Amino acid sequence: MKRAYLGLLIIAMVSQFAFAAESSGVKVDVLAKSTLSWDGNVLPNYPVGKPEITILKIAIAPKTTLPLHQHPLINAGVLLKGVLTVITEDKKVLYLKAGEALIEVVDKWHYGVNEGEETAEIVVFYAGVQGQALSQTKAP
Repeated sequence: MKRAYLGLLIIAMVSQFAFAAESSGVKVDVLAKSTLSWDGNVLPNYPVGKPEITILKIAIAPKTTLPLHQHPLINAGVLLKGVLTVITEDKKVLYLKAGEALIEVVDKWHYGVNEGEETAEIVVFYAGVQGQALSQTKAP
């Protein structure tokens, strides 16, 4: 009961902040908010342990294909520059352009491709526990 009340209180506070910010000349845009990854799968529960947040800025050169990999933890990103295509092992495809956000797939093999003519830059936020790997690659 206390957790539900606390959750509602937090939502009310965030909503109030967004309203106050917008009325004071600050614009708030929600880039992504979901309980699902971009391919429609439900996000897993957070692991138990000491929380650790990692934020990476990743630059992917033009015409570069990333290796097949998966993430064992929830992560989300915003493409700052360029274009990026993300493809899962079961052939689901996401096309991103600058300014768009994604909530990444978890425990699912996928890879990214920069098919554009400029470097793609993405900032990715990982929410895991201390000592947890951010990703693993699949052996060829």
